[in-house]
Parts: sequence; structure tokens; C-alpha cells
Amino acid sequence: MIRIAHVSDLHVLSRTAAEWRHIVFNKRLTGYANLILHRGRVHRREYLLAVLSEAAEQSDHLVVTGDVTNLSLEHEYEEAAALLDEVSRRTEVTVVPGNHDIYLPSTHRERRFPHHFDRFVRSDLPTLARDLPAGRFPCVKLRGGVAIIALSSGVPRPPFVAAGYLGHEQLEALNTVLDHPEVQRRTPIVLVHHPPIDTRSRLVRLRDGLVDAAALRGILGRLAHGLVLFGHLHVRVRCRLRTPAGMLDVIGASGAALDHPDPSVRAGFNSYEIQDDGSLASVEAHVIDPQRGNLQTMAIADAPGCV
Repeated sequence: MIRIAHVSDLHVLSRTAAEWRHIVFNKRLTGYANLILHRGRVHRREYLLAVLSEAAEQSDHLVVTGDVTNLSLEHEYEEAAALLDEVSRRTEVTVVPGNHDIYLPSTHRERRFPHHFDRFVRSDLPTLARDLPAGRFPCVKLRGGVAIIALSSGVPRPPFVAAGYLGHEQLEALNTVLDHPEVQRRTPIVLVHHPPIDTRSRLVRLRDGLVDAAALRGILGRLAHGLVLFGHLHVRVRCRLRTPAGMLDVIGASGAALDHPDPSVRAGFNSYEIQDDGSLASVEAHVIDPQRGNLQTMAIADAPGCV
């Protein structure tokens, strides 16, 4: 059995270290305003540290589905990388980028995400990956009865737009990955930041969803079973994607540092146990108890659609 811990949306930040010359004249200004008015008040560093520590303790592999930084500032990259380095001493780590990690065209162009996190996305099938500005994806890690397949949906967007995009090149590579015999004999666990199932209006999906989610679902439709893990929404939710061959579990994780009265939103991590034969043995969430400071186990709510 392999135990997978799933965290997302760390939004590592430090308001006192923000450099004004890096935020005033670009999209970061809107993100900084959100930090001051909202996110900074609900982000609890002590929650984040507790979640990462417990997730490392209880897993064989920790997956992070994006938004490890808040404004993709250099000091945020450095701090997030240091936190994950510490976790990687206790369990294996895989990370995919979110929209906050590829915040500006300059961060994309300068390849800041792979510069800091490349060691967490080293593929066992490197010849099948495509060289993208966010790194080499898809990244495939073959572990026991599972194949962890990491995708990048983070791309720079204009202010007030947080949508993701995989692109034809990466989707074509994913098709090739799923054809590989080492993947076919394992249970696939696909990681992506943006939700692959989204029941919101088309306008909202274009602003905040995964623009080519339908193309992704079309490729995943060939699978009989597996997991698709995502973040972005800051809420724990579970839904199913029925395919011609079977059914996939699609599960979202909330922010790993959020202080919120709703336990489906509050900081925590998801835990999945997969048997050696690839079957899903258990799914549960571990959520911060704000009164005691420890993590409590709870179920993840089912939803007709993940959004």
C-alpha cells in the first residue's frame, strides 16, 4: 500500500519583505491589495507548518497541487522551496505550478518555477516530457502500483484573470504517457492545479477555470480508474468523472494555511491509500482544529460537479 498526502495552495507570503518596485507597475499590485485586504488575515503560518509536518509524517509521497507562492516574488519562491526541502527529508515530494506561481510573463519567461522546484519534478520517463517555461511536463513518477503524472496549468494572465491552460503540446504528451506500458500497468494519479470538472458558466471558466478542461477530460476518458487531484478552489471536494471504461475519482484540496470557520475550507491535507493492486482503499481529510491546534480526521464531501 502507498499513502499519498495531498496539499495545495500554500500561498507562502511575507508582507514585510515585499519589494514595491516589483509590485507597483504590474499585476502583482492587485494581488498585494488582496493580500492586505483578505488573504493576509486568514493565512496562518503556524497552520501551514503543522499541516506540512503531519502530512509528511503520515505519507510515503506528498503531492502539492500548485500556488506554493502568493505573488511569485523571489523571496516567496525561496521560502516555499526551503519548506518543501524540509518536508522532502521525511517523504518524497512532487509539486506542480499554479497561477500564483506563474504570475507574470517575466516569471514565466525567466523560468523561475523550475529554477526553484525542478528537483521535485524529475520524471522517471523524461523523454516523454515537453520543455515548457514552467518546467518539463508531464512529469511521471512510477511508485509501486501507481503512476503519479504531474501537469502544469499555470500560465501568466492579465489582472483579475486566474484561468489555467495545459496546451496542445502538453496534452499530446499526456496521451503518449498514458500509452506507456509502465503507466498502463499502474493506477494513474494525475496532478493539476485548476479543476478538471467545472460546472460554472463558460465566462467564469474562462476567467478562473481550466480553459482546456474538456480536452483533458477527453484524454482521461480512456482510463478505467485512477485519481485526478487539484487545488485552486480553496475547498475540499470530491466528485467522479465517468469514462467509457470506468470512473475516476476527482478530488480537490483546500488551502494548506487557511483559517476559516468552514472545515471544508480550513487548513489541512487530504490522504489517499492505494493498494498494491491499484485500488483506492481510503480517502479522508485531516483538518486543523482551531481550538486544540491539532488535526482531526473528517470525510470529504461529495458533489455532482467539483465546482
